[in-house]
Amino acid sequence: MRVVQCRAAEGDLRLVLVRHCFLWYNFSEVKAMQLEDYFDFQAPNDIRIKGHRIGIESVLYQYIHRAQTPEEIAVRFPSLTLEEIYATILYYLHNKEQVEKYIVDWLEFGRRAREEQERNPSPAILRLRKIKAELKAAERKAEYKTE
Repeated sequence: MRVVQCRAAEGDLRLVLVRHCFLWYNFSEVKAMQLEDYFDFQAPNDIRIKGHRIGIESVLYQYIHRAQTPEEIAVRFPSLTLEEIYATILYYLHNKEQVEKYIVDWLEFGRRAREEQERNPSPAILRLRKIKAELKAAERKAEYKTE
């Protein structure tokens, strides 16, 4: 799979999605890129967008589960370019089965981590829960006195 990047006008890039391929138009300069060049494959369960600490799962969660457009995703992740967002979506479309498993594993890891945090809260969380309970008790006491 190849992504062709071209300059459309001086300093201007135009992105076109054609048959699941990106084309950047410039008639003077053409640079072919592999779609995978947009990503850092750090581990089987850790694929990052090159030059960022953002994993593909973060972008794809917004796209798949929240039905956000690439432009809406760009607002949520302002450090990403539309080109990087489109490349992530295209990577998903070309590797759907593999990427869907990757996302399911990521969601499961997050669920297990939240359960573990709930079972074994940190001392800071315990202090915050105690303060919250004390505030609620004070509110109930104040309500009782005003009745």
